[in-house]
Amino acid sequence: MNNRYGTLASWVYNLDKPVGRSFGDVEYYRQRLHDCAGPILEPAVGNGRFFIPMLEAGLAIEGFDPSEEMLGYCRKQCRERGLKPKLSRQTFEDFSSDRKFEAIVVPLGSFQLITDLESAKNVLKRFHDHLAPNGRLMVDLDSIGGFLGADGRVRSWTTEGGDLLTLTENRVETDYVAQKTVSHLRYEHWRAGKLVDAELELFSLRWWGVEEFKMALREAGFTDVVASGNYQFGQAPQKADNTFSFEARRPA
Repeated sequence: MNNRYGTLASWVYNLDKPVGRSFGDVEYYRQRLHDCAGPILEPAVGNGRFFIPMLEAGLAIEGFDPSEEMLGYCRKQCRERGLKPKLSRQTFEDFSSDRKFEAIVVPLGSFQLITDLESAKNVLKRFHDHLAPNGRLMVDLDSIGGFLGADGRVRSWTTEGGDLLTLTENRVETDYVAQKTVSHLRYEHWRAGKLVDAELELFSLRWWGVEEFKMALREAGFTDVVASGNYQFGQAPQKADNTFSFEARRPA
């Protein structure tokens, strides 16, 4: 149940964050990767929101995701666009590839789904080992403000067939020592006023301090670490920023 992205969760995600929807990241990484000739990896590719625009920009990107439901949306969108993606079902903790990448990109806070500190550090080391010499790792993290904001939100979406999907979010745990929140996400599918299906997910996230994450990158073997605020490369993160972007390099 934890961070699974099942049937209803994936449906809602695809409606809320369709392919091409940008939070500033699509344009930012198109620019950061414009001269990247080698292969690129996106872990936690999801429904292809970010992945497909990178493919359409001519980048040699491939991806993986642990959710077969999310991968199904990504594959469908690729077929409709005549794209032939390289996708696989893998997790952060056990992914592997027989080639080295010129860049690995984890946009929109997906890395924060790894809530155990040691596991997260091991994943950073795995990223390092899957990069070619001088290859770059690029990771977005949400600020702590996004974790501790208003609770008990109810959101809704109307499907193409006129059904209603709702999401009720209740934070049930905030662990200030482990820097982790746990929420109950209840997804409901309604048709003509009657409940068709429901799904409950435990959703866990970990927040990072800027300096803490920079130290974790260096501990994993990365150099030339740059932290940027709100997709302005080289602009030092500020208290009011919603997103922190990190770029680091595997030494030659």
